[in-house]
Amino acid sequence: MSAKPAEESAPAEKPKSKKMLIIIIAAVVLLALIGGGAAFFLMKKKPADEEGQEESAQAKPKVVHKAPPDPKKPPVYLPMEPMVANLADPGGGRFVQLGITFKLDEAKTGDLVKQFMPSIRSAVLIAVSKRTADELLAPEGKEKLTRTIIRVASEQLGYEVEDEDEEESPAKKKKKRNLPPSPIEDVLYSSFIVQ
Repeated sequence: MSAKPAEESAPAEKPKSKKMLIIIIAAVVLLALIGGGAAFFLMKKKPADEEGQEESAQAKPKVVHKAPPDPKKPPVYLPMEPMVANLADPGGGRFVQLGITFKLDEAKTGDLVKQFMPSIRSAVLIAVSKRTADELLAPEGKEKLTRTIIRVASEQLGYEVEDEDEEESPAKKKKKRNLPPSPIEDVLYSSFIVQ
């Protein structure tokens, strides 16, 4: 009789060890699935981060936009007559035809600009004729021309506008003062033909 209880205890241990083995295998498989999922998530996210870094490294400098227009105050536009100017290309055979419209800060500025239109037009023609066709055809050239037109037109109205394109001497930088904003907010092109 004493031999029978020993035989009964041995089979009882086998099912416990099989259950324990199944639990351990299930836990290992579960951990492997969780680890694989985490690795997949991290690997998938990493190229997206690298793309974002590459895009930000290749991105152009941010353009500072002016404040959005006041919906209560409609914009004021003043078109100039189209103009044709010879360009500074070698041989002198190239020219540009421009249709320019000024965006002004308020309606009463339009009357002031009209009074100075002959001198503004002359200053714009001189500024445009200093450019080459290659300069004007490049997007940066058009932006630079826009800033130059705003500067020369504002100067004719009696406003000083800093020219971002010209390098200033240290003496000029010390003499900088707060300048009132130009009443000419922007230059819009209705035609821009280079031949």
